[in-house]
Amino acid sequence: MSNLKVFRMRGGHVTEVSGSSVDVEVELQRLIEANMETTLGIRFLATEYRTGRHGGRIDSLGLDENGTPVIVEYKRHRDQGAISQGLSYLCWLQDHHHEYENLVRQKLGTEAAEEVNWTAPRVVCIAGAFTHHDTVAVEMVPHRIDLVTYRVFDDVLTLQLVKSVSGTGSSARGTTPGTARPDSSAPKPVQRYLDEAPVDLKALYADLDELLLSHRDVQMEPQLHYFAYRRIKNVATVRVQPGKQRLVVNLRLDPDTVDLCEGFTRDMRGLGCLGIQDGIEVSIASREQLARARDLIQRSIDAG
Repeated sequence: MSNLKVFRMRGGHVTEVSGSSVDVEVELQRLIEANMETTLGIRFLATEYRTGRHGGRIDSLGLDENGTPVIVEYKRHRDQGAISQGLSYLCWLQDHHHEYENLVRQKLGTEAAEEVNWTAPRVVCIAGAFTHHDTVAVEMVPHRIDLVTYRVFDDVLTLQLVKSVSGTGSSARGTTPGTARPDSSAPKPVQRYLDEAPVDLKALYADLDELLLSHRDVQMEPQLHYFAYRRIKNVATVRVQPGKQRLVVNLRLDPDTVDLCEGFTRDMRGLGCLGIQDGIEVSIASREQLARARDLIQRSIDAG
């Protein structure tokens, strides 16, 4: 976080605000846990969760906005084992699906428990700093890991995603887990909708995909019903609707800050939406509409 500078503005003059770490590690943990959905897009499930004979306690357990199980580990200063601890607990998690789903059921209800996505559970490590070797080493790990640094400036908490790897458990760009052996009784994955779409709609999606991924720290993660584009949190989800010749994009924007236009943008508050709750929905059926949506997409990325 040494590249992040914060200044206080008063009377046309600026003074630098010195950043610091929290006094004790548990202070950081409690702060994030109390605001986990706001800061990380993760619904909080449990703190200091005992792993029985596996040994140890998971700092925080959660469920992200895509229905993926998440382990969060914290270190007050530079990473001191948070990555290895998180991976160790991930081994426990992958052997205890039923226990985790029972916890989700108790905290979030039966519907959330039935929609848990076990394709690629995540580990999120939050620390004051990570070394260059940390950021390189995680590229060799076949699991999803996010490295997030934090800093406190007076009453401001900053979080910065410094490294995110999808691991071999996640599908590569352009593929969706579970498409190798189609099941007629299962919902059709978004990738199949894209594969079956007309050429013009495929080209429109390619342009949208290029726009979203032109931001260095945005990555795409295929889900069953949509393509998720995220930084720390989802910044956009994209569904393909060949029958209507359009792409449906949900963005993390307050509808009250958007000049809504019938047939193009829609307020999603209270309507229910996978991936991003209570934002706006944008219907894109042409390159002209994609150009028109560019500013909204940028705002959503900035908010994520």
